[in-house]
Amino acid sequence: MASVRKRGQNQYQVEVRRRGYPRLVRTFQTVAEAKAWARQVESSIDRGDFVDRTEAQRTTLREALERYAQEVTARKRSRARELNRIRWWQRQPLAARPLASLRGMDFAAYRDSRRQQGLAEGTIRLELALVSHVFETARKEWGMEGLVNPVRNIRMPSCGGERDRRLLPGEYERLRQALADCGNPWMLPAFELAIETGLRQAMLLSLRWDWVDLQRRIITIPAPFRAVGNKGVPAHVPLSPKAVNVIAGLPRSIDGRLLPLTQNALLCAWKRVKAKLKLDDLRWHDLRHEATSRFFEKGLNVMEVASITGHKSLNMLRRYTHLSPDALVAKLAGG
Repeated sequence: MASVRKRGQNQYQVEVRRRGYPRLVRTFQTVAEAKAWARQVESSIDRGDFVDRTEAQRTTLREALERYAQEVTARKRSRARELNRIRWWQRQPLAARPLASLRGMDFAAYRDSRRQQGLAEGTIRLELALVSHVFETARKEWGMEGLVNPVRNIRMPSCGGERDRRLLPGEYERLRQALADCGNPWMLPAFELAIETGLRQAMLLSLRWDWVDLQRRIITIPAPFRAVGNKGVPAHVPLSPKAVNVIAGLPRSIDGRLLPLTQNALLCAWKRVKAKLKLDDLRWHDLRHEATSRFFEKGLNVMEVASITGHKSLNMLRRYTHLSPDALVAKLAGG
């Protein structure tokens, strides 16, 4: 049965007790609202479709993000960027609200405001995807089964057009010279190895000397460092003669890594070099597109290239491949 008690001025607390169900308590400004809520709860219990939303009503988005950071993000290999997004969300006004109070319109308004600030669609999509996964984790693993994921009710930003940027004639040489002169001795070898191996930035900066066998010209990536899906990393990375020369010329670092660079240091130096050369449209990740395309232009087949890049689907491999028309003409002439 439900009981209603007055608590202070213009506040009424209603309590619902049923055997086999948790004690449910809510506070309203009027008696009518309190009784209406109690009838709704008791009716859902009688029908057998009652879901306890107490936890979702008292857990704020900020608290959920903190728990997510400790239980989910902390187990990820590349967690720095996601932690930055979590800290960003925790500073937003929406973070102070309970999970159960958030609606799709709240996140639609957030999406539109970020667009007005000039952020890329892909960046906004990643921010919303993080919150969406927080809601799904709370619903599936934290005992909030009745929680609705409001992010699923809005139109997500598009992924944007596929990147097809490759190095233009002369850019490779200009970048090599600028990176050699940038003051950071690790930038030029990082640039060259990115093109010679096709490794993503995070994996490239994780490479260790004890993984490298220069005699066999192979880098062996231990299983804990290999992700799954199209973010996967191959177990073995074959090295071109140029890659071997670059690695052989590197000094040994104290921490055992080939390139003792942080992602932040790499990106800051990369931005300075791009600005100096007026190559604002070039991203570091475009070097992976460049590497993949070069593998094909060297005559490797689809399976051989995929075994180097780690792509698991032909469609994703296609998105990273932009063959030079001149290379195709030369191949036709040779045939």
